[in-house]
Amino acid sequence: MRSTSATLGRGRINAHEITSPTFAKAAKDGAIAILPIGSMEEHGSHLPLGTDSMQAEEIAGRIADEFNALLLPPIRYGECRSTRNFPGTISLSFETVYALTIDIVSELSRNGIDRILVLTGHAGSGHMAAIRLGVQRVVENDPELKVMVLSDYDIAYELRGKEFPSDDGHAGLIETSRILNLRKDLVGRERPVGKGRPPKFMIVNDPERYIPTGVMGDPRNADADRGRRIDDFVVDELCALIRKNFGMMSRGKKRGGRRGG
Repeated sequence: MRSTSATLGRGRINAHEITSPTFAKAAKDGAIAILPIGSMEEHGSHLPLGTDSMQAEEIAGRIADEFNALLLPPIRYGECRSTRNFPGTISLSFETVYALTIDIVSELSRNGIDRILVLTGHAGSGHMAAIRLGVQRVVENDPELKVMVLSDYDIAYELRGKEFPSDDGHAGLIETSRILNLRKDLVGRERPVGKGRPPKFMIVNDPERYIPTGVMGDPRNADADRGRRIDDFVVDELCALIRKNFGMMSRGKKRGGRRGG
């Protein structure tokens, strides 16, 4: 039986910076592993292509600090459908995302990691399905393994209809505010509005025709303070889920993410 009690230390453990014996000790001590996933994807004309990766890596790092977790190198590509025909979107196939998920999660398990958080900043339906199916395949063959799979937007979008418009979406008010908090220098001053959506339940080969600005929502009133509050909310909710699902204790430190310039 694997260990289930993590040794509390000084925060995140950047997995790519440690030695093999240090990794083995972290696994033996019961550290959870966090895999951040993003995308290389169009986000309107005002946000960078790496928007999803930046958000996932920020939240993953803050969670890793809370639980002294192994923070894995990020995957900065994903499966992108609705934005695939926009310049700059570099999409992986469903099969590639599925295979990557299986290989990484199963290798972590082979190395003695028994609790894993897969956190993706990109939340496209195909992308999420590929990750979930990949994890499901591994878990079916490893009953001791516990894995959480979610997007930070599964939590952030709980604020829609409360603090933010119910129709806010891709590159909209929430997402633009979050990037203003993280990398204000990368956010354009001109922020296009987008109200269109692809038709419900239809499979189309030109979804960009329905979202010509590449935006779903109105980001014009976005600001860094809103972005910081959103990220704090996501971190608080995700920490609670980890404590419940994994039986982990956090460090209880005062939270606070980076602020934009």
